[in-house]
Amino acid sequence: MLLEVAGLRVLYGTAMLLNDLDLKVGEGELVSMVGPNGAGKTTLLRAISGLVGWDRRSMRGMRAGEIAMEGTVSFMEERIDALPPHEIAARGLVHCPERSRPFREMTIMDNLKAGAYLCRDSSEFDSRLEMVYSLFPRLQERRNQISGTLSGGERQMLAIGRALMIKPKLLCIDEPSTGLSQKLKEELFERIRAIPSTGIAVLLVEQDVGLAFQLSSRNYVLSHGRVIAEGSSEDLLKDETIRQTYLGL
Repeated sequence: MLLEVAGLRVLYGTAMLLNDLDLKVGEGELVSMVGPNGAGKTTLLRAISGLVGWDRRSMRGMRAGEIAMEGTVSFMEERIDALPPHEIAARGLVHCPERSRPFREMTIMDNLKAGAYLCRDSSEFDSRLEMVYSLFPRLQERRNQISGTLSGGERQMLAIGRALMIKPKLLCIDEPSTGLSQKLKEELFERIRAIPSTGIAVLLVEQDVGLAFQLSSRNYVLSHGRVIAEGSSEDLLKDETIRQTYLGL
């Protein structure tokens, strides 16, 4: 199993953000995570990518503003929950946050070069760049354009492309369709659908359940920090309680 989260609990002060959460992502999978606002989806991505500075103390006696965790996060069968974010990224688990913004004053090409900061081989860099351009041809067409002049959809493509330049084994994408028109969403999601064909697994957090379910091989539904359902898109959509209560369909 590529990623395995077991019994994860995250407490912020007196608020339980994640509670006894289990999740798995296999090699080559595209797994979606959906649920209402405040369900804990972004917290989970930040947790597995090391972006939350945890205090591994007992959860008893927590005070306002303090964060604690319990449980395990394993990547490629090794524990990573005690590692800093840069080491987790170097191992191949890469997080593309919601509204991830490029360096506005830099060109598309320079942003992609910044994403390849771990690459020390020119032929490897060229290979990664070719892969990104094959997924997002518009980035190649506009490679010399200043990133601050891009549209919202193009900025999101660049954010994902920059994350791919790190050469992840698992790419975690948080709410990529935020602020985009339906047409741009569909175009972007077609590109995301193609990422697993390059050998990179995807864990996708998304508010647009319909689009997410069209892409995914498996899905998790979160509510109040817990996984309340897991399964294929077809099976989850057959459950009227899940559809109406948690998916808003």
